Amino acid sequence: MNRKIAIAAVGVAGLLTGTVCAGAAVADPSGTPTYRQLSGVGSDTTQGVMNGLANSITINGTKVLGSYDATGSANITTKDPATTPGCTMTRPNGSNAGRAALLTSQQANNGCLDFSRSSSLNLSAATPGLTYVPFAVDAVSYAITPTSQVPRKLALTDLKAIYHCDPNYVGTGPNYSMTVYLPQAGSGTRSFWESTMGITDADVVAGVYPCIKDTKNGSPVEEHDGRVLDDKSIAPFSIAQYNAQSSQTIADVRGRAILGTIDDVSPNTLNGGFGVKRDVYNVIPTSKIGTAPWSTVFVGNNSLICQQNNVINTYGFATNPNCGDTTKQTP
Repeated sequence: MNRKIAIAAVGVAGLLTGTVCAGAAVADPSGTPTYRQLSGVGSDTTQGVMNGLANSITINGTKVLGSYDATGSANITTKDPATTPGCTMTRPNGSNAGRAALLTSQQANNGCLDFSRSSSLNLSAATPGLTYVPFAVDAVSYAITPTSQVPRKLALTDLKAIYHCDPNYVGTGPNYSMTVYLPQAGSGTRSFWESTMGITDADVVAGVYPCIKDTKNGSPVEEHDGRVLDDKSIAPFSIAQYNAQSSQTIADVRGRAILGTIDDVSPNTLNGGFGVKRDVYNVIPTSKIGTAPWSTVFVGNNSLICQQNNVINTYGFATNPNCGDTTKQTP
């Protein structure tokens, strides 16, 4: 049952500060070879773990995965211009943008992209001929500051009321008592969180929920970047990302963010009991399921990615019992 939240400041000792880890994974493929057989783009959520897998997986001693981060330089070049010209493109940011870029490459048959990263599932007929291959499990909670006026423990029904802009929770406009954030357009976490909250992106864009913002100071809200938060705001945050940032496995951009508890389940460790969880995927052309190196790297429980549980866990994700499954296909 939804209940009115009594907004009260909560003091917490040991505030978390955000520093960029010097040893964090680089944004794009590093080392040799410069250009890889399998080039991919897309999700911010899984870019770190895919960078780690790219550095761990080899075929005949050669790295084959090239994973390009969601943010960084404006453009990326995914293949050697000497052999595959025309593969310089605007860097895709997010699951939707990555999937669209992969589809464009497949339809053009230009060989520029071979897979995309996705933290949400979208089997739309608008993206034909793609297969979502799960490889790990993530969970998503909400993030606030340690001194936030938003409670550190909420029921899922409370969160849904917040993201429906219920005035009992967020106040009345135009100056709402709470800023309710979603990540930038095209984010898989945005799509997943909207689905979990029972709202649609079309309604968000149309202003049906006017308390929701996806920009701050004119800039898009990048997912899993806690520096956007103040004491009157809330945003979804991947638990795997939070843990990987906390351990300095990837760049720490949490700022002062802490994770909230949903339905009395702690978000501090990724476990099967957390209620808001999701599979994360690599998207490949359906036509390549039986073709190496796609089949070798992605397909089946014995694939090279599915053998890398230690790497997957290091980046905060749980292993997926359906790793390598190829049954989730677009028409």
